[in-house]
Amino acid sequence: MSSAARVRLVGIGFVGGFAAGIFVWGTQVQRSKHDLFSRSPVRRLAALGYLSGKPGVETARLLTDYVRWETRPALRMRGQRLLRRMKAYLD
Repeated sequence: MSSAARVRLVGIGFVGGFAAGIFVWGTQVQRSKHDLFSRSPVRRLAALGYLSGKPGVETARLLTDYVRWETRPALRMRGQRLLRRMKAYLD
């Protein structure tokens, strides 16, 4: 196999891997928005990360419910910070 063919195959592999990674990441992000009230703290943290990029009235309402519901102090504080940011954004 020639050097140019190897370079081409490596390039195709890189682009294919990158595209697959973007697809998987997008799927995980979409799933994360549904996990705000999950039993798993890691999923709740991921959902907070997703919501941080979705400012709006509905997100603020959802975060208000979440902050009242959350029992873990670190996650509750994260939710409160996001809620303050949302309220500042909406004002």
